[in-house]
Amino acid sequence: MTPERHIVYREAQPADREQIDAIDDSFTTDTVYEVVVGDEGFALRSAFVDPPLVKCFPDDEDGEDDGVADDVHVDVAVDDGAVCGFVAVGVEEWHRRLVIHQIAVASTHRGRGVGAALMQRACAYGSRLGARTAWLETTNVNVPAIRAYRRMGFSFCGLDTTLYRGTSSEGETALFMSKALGAGG
Repeated sequence: MTPERHIVYREAQPADREQIDAIDDSFTTDTVYEVVVGDEGFALRSAFVDPPLVKCFPDDEDGEDDGVADDVHVDVAVDDGAVCGFVAVGVEEWHRRLVIHQIAVASTHRGRGVGAALMQRACAYGSRLGARTAWLETTNVNVPAIRAYRRMGFSFCGLDTTLYRGTSSEGETALFMSKALGAGG
């Protein structure tokens, strides 16, 4: 058994950009959430998929930046000098909401608490800036991430059945999750 290496968490530096971009955020799942429409609204139903679904997020098709703007705060997890995870966030001041734009952990580091530590840092950052709520969007097929977000204290707060129209994720449903932030996130 090898000893667990110490992972360092810090604000991203410009030199980290290439390693951040290289993180593979694909996933495999044998379960998805189906959106069920009823007279009184929507419900989510867990559905088994066989064979398991493999989801690879495409590179930006238009050649533009990946959505990480200059006003976005990025923290990274670094293991033995290599970036193994990151979270990109911003605060929408008009309603004091921390938006989790993107969070990704290298497959070699998943299930080791790296994502939870990055999310904790992101929420603390938002709290320091006066955010009252943390908010994120994910697809209904990303059940591994949804389970992780729920363990981190997020709950469903909405959905959009049209958000991914005309994209490589057409047919999927955008799920919105949030959690209240208190002192310290």
